[in-house]
Amino acid sequence: MPDTMDTAIPAPPPANVPETLSAPGSSDAPGAPSGPTSLAGQVRSALIWRSGSQIVAQMVQWCATFLVIRILAPADYGLFAMCQVVLTFMAMLNGYGLASGLIQQKEISEREVRQLFGMLIVLNVGLAVAQLSLAPLASAYYRQPIVGDMLRVQALLYLTTPFIALPYALLSRAMDFRHQAKANITASIASASAALGGALYGLGVWTLVLAPIVLFSVRGAMMTWSARSLVWPSFDFRGAGTIARYGGVMAAGQLFWFLQSQTDVFIAGRSFSPHMLGIYTTSLFLTQIFVSKFVPPLNEVAFSAYARMQADPAAIGRAFVKGVRMVMIVAMPFYMGLAATAEPLVLTVLGDKWRETAPIVHLLALAMPFMTLQVLFTPASDARGRPGIGVQNGAVGAMILTTAFLVGVQWGPTGMGIAWITAYPVYLAISAWRTLPVIGVRARDVARAVASPALAAIAMALIVGLVDRGLPPLDSHWRLLVLVAIGAAVYAAWMLIFARATVRELIAVVRKQPVAA
Repeated sequence: MPDTMDTAIPAPPPANVPETLSAPGSSDAPGAPSGPTSLAGQVRSALIWRSGSQIVAQMVQWCATFLVIRILAPADYGLFAMCQVVLTFMAMLNGYGLASGLIQQKEISEREVRQLFGMLIVLNVGLAVAQLSLAPLASAYYRQPIVGDMLRVQALLYLTTPFIALPYALLSRAMDFRHQAKANITASIASASAALGGALYGLGVWTLVLAPIVLFSVRGAMMTWSARSLVWPSFDFRGAGTIARYGGVMAAGQLFWFLQSQTDVFIAGRSFSPHMLGIYTTSLFLTQIFVSKFVPPLNEVAFSAYARMQADPAAIGRAFVKGVRMVMIVAMPFYMGLAATAEPLVLTVLGDKWRETAPIVHLLALAMPFMTLQVLFTPASDARGRPGIGVQNGAVGAMILTTAFLVGVQWGPTGMGIAWITAYPVYLAISAWRTLPVIGVRARDVARAVASPALAAIAMALIVGLVDRGLPPLDSHWRLLVLVAIGAAVYAAWMLIFARATVRELIAVVRKQPVAA
């Protein structure tokens, strides 16, 4: 079951949008906090609401997701992955780049808000029509007639986008994520209920079509109500060039992200059976849970915070390094632990019919730290007014990954896993070389931020692997429990002994205490 919990939540503006809306923290905003202390407080509050709601929403979604995976067949997920290539391609044009342009501006007018709504409506109606036209072509390419039928129904998703993207843009400017937290959780419960009901009722692959439609519809209704953003759209786009240009650059960056994230499925879908494609894409789902579900909300908060630091480039650099350190403290043990416990984890969570995913999960988990660090670059360079950096990085990544996938597909899902491990370190190195000077950070600062959690996680994985070899025969869930407990103890002990300052910083952030930048 796909999950799309990666847009932002802000707080509602006044019922009537004033003639001029100031960016959060600007001197024109009445009652706006000022100074680094108030900004740090807002960022912490935003992270708590955004990440907190993300965790609750994801827990609801994942409980349903793993139950549904145990009910449905791998072939169902393979067919859905074929549809996702088309959906993801269309989604990069759905107007979220325009919304980001509105967030980035220091001041916006009521007319610009109405123009954005009009742009979103035009774009998404056009996308729905385009998807209906592409459906038979997708069916022919994959040689699966049901893919066309699924795409026709999924065109309904675009009709909800204007009612999510507009309040997202308005509310992100306020950096108050409380109301979208409520929308995220409510939509997750509704979507999870629909997914479980569909799976138990015997809808099969159509369960995967129904759940996101419910998710988007409920979220759109709640966000529009919370933001009071149901304004009359304007289809006179004169004077909207700034937003359109920024949105165009963001869309170009998303084009290359599409090539990176979907080329593997596009290539493999033609060569693999639906069953084998389902094995591969479900392995990706497991290994990308952290980078695709937890990092995006952090990046949204980071983008809003970086945008407010534009007058102090050094502050952006310090905030970036600190953000890398905090993210990797969690990411590294997750990925290394996933690699070390892939088999008992798959058998416990997904069941024996998904056993084939275990070796693929092991390989993919080794590539994910590089991917996680890579996606942290873009918000900082975008906030510095250099979105072209992200576009250039995306173009390089698309070329490197596509080449690797074209080679790796010859050896099935295992070859695709090796392609990820080979390509992503190269992509990360090139992106760092291009991006770090823009945000005022040295490579050694980033390496220093990553070193402690990386060393601790690698040591943890090695010890867990040795323990696993020495364990007597156990049921998969007991085996997993023992390995997780040992891994957690080893990682915590290493960090407390060799990286105590980093641990203190993390605790201070969680407790909302001030920390040195």
